[in-house]
Amino acid sequence: MSKATYKDAGVDLDVYAQSMARLPKLMHRTFSPRTLKLDGGFAGLFRLDFDSPLFARRYIDPVLVSCTDGVGTKLKVAQLCGRHDTVGIDLVAMSVNDAICCGAEPLFFLDYVAMSHDDPPLLEQIVRGISDGCITADCDLLGGETAIMPDLYQRGDYDLAGFCVGVVERKNLIDGRSIAAGDTLIGLASSGLHSNGYSLVRKVVFDLAGLSVDRHIEELGQAVGQALLTPTRIYVQPLRQVLRYYKVKNVVHGIAHITGGGLRENLERILPPGLRIEIDHQAWPVPPVFSWLQGLGEIEDGEMARVFNMGIGLVLVVSSYYAEAIQRMLRAMEVDSWQIGAVVGG
Repeated sequence: MSKATYKDAGVDLDVYAQSMARLPKLMHRTFSPRTLKLDGGFAGLFRLDFDSPLFARRYIDPVLVSCTDGVGTKLKVAQLCGRHDTVGIDLVAMSVNDAICCGAEPLFFLDYVAMSHDDPPLLEQIVRGISDGCITADCDLLGGETAIMPDLYQRGDYDLAGFCVGVVERKNLIDGRSIAAGDTLIGLASSGLHSNGYSLVRKVVFDLAGLSVDRHIEELGQAVGQALLTPTRIYVQPLRQVLRYYKVKNVVHGIAHITGGGLRENLERILPPGLRIEIDHQAWPVPPVFSWLQGLGEIEDGEMARVFNMGIGLVLVVSSYYAEAIQRMLRAMEVDSWQIGAVVGG
């Protein structure tokens, strides 16, 4: 009887070491001076404040904000396309966009990658996307974990989870409590489907319509795979500029990240009792990927609105007096936005 080894069980420690050797450079490119390098350590180290004119925050009453999320079955599309350098951006976006809803500055990000077997090039693609997302969100990729589980995942499968920690001064915390009747809803453009509803997307596109990822769609001007892998938009930098300019709480009263559940369900999460929202669904142009998908699957309007963002990835609830000025700021940062409704009593 031969002696059992970890490699025979499906985990090759030599290949795992090759994978780990590819990652530090992708992490280091995201580091700010507040990160204390500890390559090979058991944890990531981050200074909450930093004694320099550029990075000093001088917090008085800081509140830590934590978020976690995944990418969902959009990963199945990445596997069909054989492209894995964009889903990491989605992973970062889903958490940092939640953090900014509280007015927080995302500080650092951690990832968890679960794989069927060691695959250094694949892991490098995934983490490069995560690194790109962290740079866009201006936060540090502080660490992570890679788990090899051959009996839990079929060969070639993998899953992702992400974790973000941010900080905000307590006096600047945005929690929706100051939302009032008369406030204006400003919708910020999404980049497309983002990372929600992909179980329905895949059923319609691949099962019902029988399309391949290489099929060119005239009305979209791109192939199916390209359209479905468009990364989730990261709103951190433009939102932080708006919030830095309008520091007082009587301007931005609430922020909602539009994910699964659509506009209404996500806005209701931040709405105080005794108020309701009125949305003008004609106020913004719906991106063609949604009408294409709806026609392909004969999906009802209500179902589309409940599952997808329909072109609005983030909503600001603001004092109506400042709405146009905030839109001008967003326009200067090349972020399309529309006044899509209002808060009313009742």
